[in-house]
Amino acid sequence: MTSANSNLFDDLGLDRVINGRSWVTILGGSRMVPEVSQAMYDAADTFIDFNELNKRAGERIAEYTGAEAGLVVSGASGGLLMQAAACMAGSDPDLIVQLPDTTGMKNEILIHDKHRFGYEICYRTSGAKLKQWGTGEEPLSEQLRSSIDEQTAAVAYVFGPWLSCELSLEEVVVIARERDVPVLVDGAAMLPPAENLRRYIAEGADMVTFSGGKGVRGPQSTGILAGRADLIEAARLNMSPHAGVGRTSKVAKEEIAGLLVALERFVSMDHEEEWAIWRQWSETIVTAGKDISGLKSVIEDGDPNRQGPTAVFYFDENWDGPPSSVIQERLAAGSTPIHVGTGSYADELYVSPVALEPGEAEVVAEALRAEFLSNN
Repeated sequence: MTSANSNLFDDLGLDRVINGRSWVTILGGSRMVPEVSQAMYDAADTFIDFNELNKRAGERIAEYTGAEAGLVVSGASGGLLMQAAACMAGSDPDLIVQLPDTTGMKNEILIHDKHRFGYEICYRTSGAKLKQWGTGEEPLSEQLRSSIDEQTAAVAYVFGPWLSCELSLEEVVVIARERDVPVLVDGAAMLPPAENLRRYIAEGADMVTFSGGKGVRGPQSTGILAGRADLIEAARLNMSPHAGVGRTSKVAKEEIAGLLVALERFVSMDHEEEWAIWRQWSETIVTAGKDISGLKSVIEDGDPNRQGPTAVFYFDENWDGPPSSVIQERLAAGSTPIHVGTGSYADELYVSPVALEPGEAEVVAEALRAEFLSNN
């Protein structure tokens, strides 16, 4: 199966790339493991009651997350859409078909100013309006309290690289519960570590969404939604196969099967062993910057803004070569296209090993070394 699918990309004239950017959708996400592909293949020619499949799959997700209920959604982005729809329309059939028209509904989702992010459009797609808080001079807890009013449908809390809030999730939950307002968590890229599957529910979140691709290694188009039973049921009724705002965010039976197998693997695998492999590959990659003036080569391990141990190259004032962005462009345009990241903390170039395959770290290191020395 893998060979045939890959040959299709050859027929389309597409170059294979080495992914040093991490589990980003723009490069195809993560690689599914063989047992996930097999589960999708086995499900392809089988017919089932889709509503029952959603419910049974949700029971598995609830077991893994410690939530009351779960649901497979169309990526973490689909999870955000369903979170908003569930909090506004609930399970009311008339309100469900009314969305994205929110007339007569609570339709505001509160979001901290440091949690604003590109994917918040998924909330707005449902018809929700975002109301920012956290820019005043009062204590943050009081700012949140005063921001909650009769139009507040939910409070959003976003976990991810470069996003922060001085109030913890647990503190936000306490304040939201004073007014019976649900708290929605976006944890799209927060797996691994595996303990995050249960962490946000344990800290009081009412709904949590994760990517089903990325570190879980399921289908990239899947997501995990977990939380309160009433809200998960509302989310299910707002999405396919029903006629709600989530109808277009359809999840196929093959994808649900693949995600469940990927989740089972994810919760039972040795993550320490995988981390050690990533670190070994990063150690190979950082040698590319050895003894080059103006370049500092490090491995950043345990940084919450990095996904796994990451090889990072910092360019200082003594660097007389091309900018990091130019090196990034040259690598992507090479005979073997290599995609890396730039500019997270400073003038830097980084390589995340999480989407690499055996043997690719050496290729990346050689290509980087050639670029670093080409103007030194």
